Amino acid sequence: MKFKPLKERVFVRYSEEMEKTPGGLYVPDTAKEKPQKGVVEAVGPEVKEVKVGNTVLFDKYSGTKINLDNQEYLIIKEEDILGILEE
Repeated sequence: MKFKPLKERVFVRYSEEMEKTPGGLYVPDTAKEKPQKGVVEAVGPEVKEVKVGNTVLFDKYSGTKINLDNQEYLIIKEEDILGILEE
């Protein structure tokens, strides 16, 4: 399934990995914070600073979470992206 964001929206793929404390306990989903890093999968026509394939950091509570084809995605505004991670 393909998704095309509108205006200044960015479509970001992220994964929620099982978190483990230093003592070896797993953190339940209800206690986890939303990930703040993801890979840009698609951008709207008004997006200027990020492109498909960039790994980005974004505000903790930004965007709308959706699930397509058993994968977690966020639809966020470009202004909520804090920066691009470069390797």
